[in-house]
Amino acid sequence: MSVSNKTDRFDSNRGQREWEAEVAVPLWLPGQRSAHQAQARSAAAEVDARNQELRLQIAGELREAWWQLAAARQASGLAGQRTETARTLEADVRRRYQAGELPRVDANLAQGEFLAAQAEELEARSALLAAEQAWNRLTGMAAPAMLDEEPPAAAPGDSEAHPQLVAAAASVQAARDKLRVAEATRSDAPVLALRLVRERGDFSERYANQIGIGFTMPLSSGPRVRHETASALADLMQAESLLSTTRQRLRLDADRARDELAVAERQLDMARQRRMLAADTLQLAQKSFALGEADLATLLRARAVALDVEGAFSRSRLARSAAQSRLHQALGVLP
Repeated sequence: MSVSNKTDRFDSNRGQREWEAEVAVPLWLPGQRSAHQAQARSAAAEVDARNQELRLQIAGELREAWWQLAAARQASGLAGQRTETARTLEADVRRRYQAGELPRVDANLAQGEFLAAQAEELEARSALLAAEQAWNRLTGMAAPAMLDEEPPAAAPGDSEAHPQLVAAAASVQAARDKLRVAEATRSDAPVLALRLVRERGDFSERYANQIGIGFTMPLSSGPRVRHETASALADLMQAESLLSTTRQRLRLDADRARDELAVAERQLDMARQRRMLAADTLQLAQKSFALGEADLATLLRARAVALDVEGAFSRSRLARSAAQSRLHQALGVLP
């Protein structure tokens, strides 16, 4: 829309006046309207796909933060358990030392073990607090008390429904529609204009109105069209290359996540067996120490091994659950 005015007020001032208003509308070229509509639909679909991809990315961050918090909770619980057992042992050894049944060196060993357990518990509590704060910064809320293990994933690793793959495919479609628009726009659009003129020659004349119609047809815009077409074609080639690499990367990530899960399950089985053996050994060492058949150093070694094995078992169980979550993440499964 344009408006213009012409007057002789600033020189002769005889009353010459002219007002002109024009409304110009570009006209669609053949196939241009449908191409623009398709481009708008593909752009909206790409935005939705990118939102789903972002949701999956946030889900991955939440999964990692939770299992780090779970590991910190597990370490803190084991440290507290070690402190309690060390306190019980220290009290028993001190009583027997005061009764003359054990030497002073055993009492010192038991007290040192108790102090070491307390220091480890303090360190574990500090790490747990840091993990809880990290979760709070990420989510804005306190961590839940419990989180069930995710069930096994049934989706295939190369599923076309993966949010990252869907987003890459949406980018390809948007690039194709952009190229279609560029190909449909072979020249600048013709313009249809409606013009209204209101004028008079001097003060003695009345205003006269005129209505006109204009049509503008551009003769050539070849360089610009070739540039836009080449740019759209380059975007399409880049989007197709990204789709291919994304599909290959997701397939490799899924295979690696499955391998890690299988390894974690085997390690959990072995840790479970070691746990049973260590518990049996500790029970035998406690009986031998109570009967005076074994010294305190032997009991402490058995106890240390049992605690280490218990920690390894708990870590293996958490590692197996975390590996299951990573497999879900690699497959694009939202929690």
